[in-house]
Formats: sequence, C-alpha cells, structure tokens
Amino acid sequence: LLFSNQLQKDLEEVKELVTKATRKRVRDVLMTEKQKLELEIKNQPPLKPKDVAEEEKLSLGGYTVKINNYGWDQSDKFIKIYISLNGVQKLPAENVQVNFTERSFDLLVKNLNGKNYTMTFNNLLKPISVEGSSRKIKTDMVLVMCRKKQEEKWDCLTQVEKESKEKEKTDYDTSDPSEGLMNLLKKMYAEGDDEMKRTINKAWVESREKQSKGDIPMDI
Repeated sequence: LLFSNQLQKDLEEVKELVTKATRKRVRDVLMTEKQKLELEIKNQPPLKPKDVAEEEKLSLGGYTVKINNYGWDQSDKFIKIYISLNGVQKLPAENVQVNFTERSFDLLVKNLNGKNYTMTFNNLLKPISVEGSSRKIKTDMVLVMCRKKQEEKWDCLTQVEKESKEKEKTDYDTSDPSEGLMNLLKKMYAEGDDEMKRTINKAWVESREKQSKGDIPMDI
C-alpha cells in the first residue's frame, strides 16, 4: 500500500515535469518514464482480503483478546451465555457482533478500551435456530441467546464436554465395584504428589497382606 502511494507521487511529479519540458529529447525521456510508471501502478497486485482484515484491525486499534471466562444458564427455549466485559454498554451497537450457525457461534467485540475481544463456540451439544438467536448488550455484560431447535434440557454446552463426562463415567461407574475403585486409585496415584503415592502404596500393601491371610475376599 505504501509502495503504491510512492509510485503515484512519482507519476504526478513526472507529469508536471513533462508540461515544463521544452527540449524534445528531455520530453521523450520523461514520457517514457511516465508510461513505465503508469504500467507499474496498473500491475500492482490488489489488496488481499487478509490485508484488508489487517487494515481494518489496525484502524480499530489495539490487539485481539480471546475470551475464556463465561457463565451459562438455560430455559426451555434458550441457552444463555453471559460474558462479562467492563464498559461494553458504551460501545456503538454495531461493535458487538455475533455470527450464529446451527452448531456454533462467534462473538466479536470491537475496540473496547483499545482492544478487540473474541469468543468462539464450536460443536454445540444440540442444533440451534440461527434466525431465533440473538445477543443483548447489558451493563458490563454481553448476553448471547441461542434459541434451541428442540425444547429440551441440555446437560452441557458442547459435544466435547459431553464426551469428556461420558469418559469419566465409564472410568468409575463400572458394573464391577472393585474395578471402578481400582480405576479411581490409578487416577489418584497418577495425578497425586509423593505423599499421595506413599499413602496409596501403603494401602495397597496392607490390602494384599489381608487378602493373603483370608481376611478379605475382594482383590483391591
């Protein structure tokens, strides 16, 4: 962009010199240079979409911050996500944008205290209605309203959360109580500090000793 502006200024100066030139040879040299400059400007690559986005970002000022903290609630018809942003109510309404799809939404808050804020939710647990979803700007808060396609309770917000919960459940909720306890002990041992590991080891040894004496039938 800067290079293109310089070429334009060079061209304007050459044009001015052409009008002042009295010698044919000088005039011919200037005309050749003028044609070269015009061709160079014409062949300048157009601004790419990415460059346009960067220009827009710079014009907004500041840098982009990813929002990680939020709260959520639900009614029969809506999933409600609460995002705290100090002073957001002072912005022009068009600076707070939310784009919805059937299973996601993107929030962009432009130029709030010199920064831009973004939040993306992908793989929502269930489909939402794009037309019925909206956002509300409140004091120090943005409320994103996702309209449920089916009026049913959501156990969590995303498919990833659901899969994580199901994995934990299968880890500890087995038909064999001793197997569930064993999985729990393994997890505690793996994540615990040295003191925790010593405690589990001690309990393990004692349980093996009791079992060998016939005090307890179950192998833990």
